[in-house]
Amino acid sequence: MFTGIITATGEVTSATLLGDSAAHGRRLAVRAPTGYLDDVQLGDSIALNGACMTATAIDLASNTFTVDVSQESLARTAGLDGPGPVNLEKAMRPLDRLGGHMVSGHVDGLGSVTHFAQLGESWELRVLAPTELRKFIAYKGSVTVNGVSLTVNRVVDLPEGAEFSINLIPHTVSHTTLGLLKVGSRVNLEIDLIARYVERMLTTGLPPAA
Repeated sequence: MFTGIITATGEVTSATLLGDSAAHGRRLAVRAPTGYLDDVQLGDSIALNGACMTATAIDLASNTFTVDVSQESLARTAGLDGPGPVNLEKAMRPLDRLGGHMVSGHVDGLGSVTHFAQLGESWELRVLAPTELRKFIAYKGSVTVNGVSLTVNRVVDLPEGAEFSINLIPHTVSHTTLGLLKVGSRVNLEIDLIARYVERMLTTGLPPAA
């Protein structure tokens, strides 16, 4: 589990195929800031752009760790198929502050940036969520974008999905990779965990328990 509060940004330095065809996944080498991996052990979970991954190798000398990403995960996420910057968050510990919201690290779908511009001292980010996630996006609700816990300020339902608006403070823009987004960028989305269970309870069609 995670909180959606990014603890560092890293850099995917290489992405090598795990087999002899594109049907195989990739092994990513990720460079983290100095000291970031000091308390990380093999098998620990680290979220990359909101996708939970397992550290399969750690090199403290180069501040680098590796993760193996399946082709299924690559097909359902953005920003993990090649070199580039990524948001990093270590798995939550029981005594950590829950500064964002409960995040599972499971990407529910891909969104597309439709607008990103400075508005006063902050920035307005608008993202088009796919139709299947439309019912989970709510005004003042929580949503995770590339691993960052954010609050929805506005929702507009459209035939092709739901466009939601988010206000980004300068700290978020400068301390995450969200500041690098532009119109057309694809982003990883995770819906609110509670909404996931509410939807399941409302759609099972089972009679209430006696």
